Amino acid sequence: MTASIIDGKAVAAALRARLAERVKALPYTPGLRVVRVGEDPASGVYVRNKDRAAREAGLDSATLQLPEETPEAELLALVRRLNEDPAVDGILVQLPLPRQIDAAKVLAAIDPAKDVDGFHAMNAGRLATGQPGLVPCTPKGVMHLLAAAGTAIAGARAVVLGRSNIVGKPMAALLLAADATVTVVHSRTRDLASECRRAEILVAAVGRPEMVKGDWIAEGATVIDVGINRLPNGGLVGDVDFAAARERAAAITPVPGGVGPMTIACLLENTVDAAVARRK
Repeated sequence: MTASIIDGKAVAAALRARLAERVKALPYTPGLRVVRVGEDPASGVYVRNKDRAAREAGLDSATLQLPEETPEAELLALVRRLNEDPAVDGILVQLPLPRQIDAAKVLAAIDPAKDVDGFHAMNAGRLATGQPGLVPCTPKGVMHLLAAAGTAIAGARAVVLGRSNIVGKPMAALLLAADATVTVVHSRTRDLASECRRAEILVAAVGRPEMVKGDWIAEGATVIDVGINRLPNGGLVGDVDFAAARERAAAITPVPGGVGPMTIACLLENTVDAAVARRK
C-alpha cells in the first residue's frame, strides 16, 4: 500500500476561495489585526503570509509592529484599544513574545469574541464543553483535511500524539466532538509505538523530527503530521518518517504543504466567523 497525499495547499486554497465569496456577500468588511513585538524571523515570514492571504480574501488586515523593548503595559493597552475598536473583528498577538512580557496575561486580555487564535481560556472552555466558540486554527485545519480525505471519523480510533494547549488538547476535543474514540499520548506514555499502531487516525503534534517511525503506523490509517522541524541542512521534515509511513498508511499529509497552509486559511475563517457572530 502506498498512501494518497492529502494536499493541504489545495484544500487551503479552496477554503480561502469560499471565504472570499462569503466576504463579498457581507455588507461590511471583516477586520483582522495582527500584533507583532520584535523581529523574530520565523514570525516575520508567517505574518507576511497571513497579511497576503487576508487581503486576497477581501479582509481589512493590518500588522501592528512594536519594537522588541515594548513594555508589557504598552502591549496590554494596545490590546484594549483593539478590543474596543468596532472595525476590528479579530485580534492575533504573534508568539513568541519578548521575555519582559507575560504571554498568558496578554492572551487573557483579548476579547474572547475577537480571539481568532482560539487560545483564550473562555474559548478553550467552550470547546471542551461542546459550546460554540473560536477554535485554534491548526486543529480546525486538521478537521478540514480529514474531511477532504474522506476519512470517516465517527467511531474511529483516533490517537493524538502531543498534549499542548495549542494543538494536542483542542485536537482531541474536536475529534471527540466528531464521535471518534480518542487517546492522547505523549512523551511519558508507556509503549508509545503500540499506542500509535492502534490508531485509525493518527495526528502527530509533538515537535520532534521524524519521531514516528513507519512501523508505528497501522495499515490503512490516516496520518496527519502537524510537525514542522527544520534540519541542520535547512530542510523541513515533520514528526513522522514520511517515506516509511506512506508505505503503510491509506492517506498522509506531507511536510511542507500539508497542515501548514490550513492554519492561515482557518485564521481567516475564524475572522469571518467572528465578524458575523459579533454583528448578529
